[in-house]
Amino acid sequence: MSSEARPGGMGLPDRDADRLGEDGALRVRTFRLIVLVAQELRTLMDQLLRGDGLTTQQAALITVVDMLGTPSLSQAAAALGSTHQNVRQLADVLVRKGFAEVSTDENDGRVRRLRTTARSRGYWEDRSAADQDRVLTWFADLTPDEARTLFELLAKVEKRARIELGNA
Repeated sequence: MSSEARPGGMGLPDRDADRLGEDGALRVRTFRLIVLVAQELRTLMDQLLRGDGLTTQQAALITVVDMLGTPSLSQAAAALGSTHQNVRQLADVLVRKGFAEVSTDENDGRVRRLRTTARSRGYWEDRSAADQDRVLTWFADLTPDEARTLFELLAKVEKRARIELGNA
């Protein structure tokens, strides 16, 4: 077990750990570990995409748009847990790169809708398998049962986060 995963780690002062109790301290440390791992994984993915001038955030927006079809900027922002302004900036970059299009909603001229392009779909089809294989290496130390359990546990945490955000 790494030092980060042991009780007493993750920068939680002893006085706070004592106040929280063993279970509470473990949960706070787990949160901190998830944040750290998320940042490290994002950095790794940014490194994979950098050569093509893309970022993990841009790829996430493309994924959301492909999942939702033609979401509004607000719908895409909600799905990403981001702001409308941030998604607009990401979308503008993706439009310039030919990965997305922004159009006016036919029922409400104030609403802007996103859609991915054929260029985007072709790009991801060409690199998807290699990216997926790379992600598998990041999780290679987990047994199949551990990977399943990790997924199920993180899904529970994500569900609670959606409830807290009012997106349940």
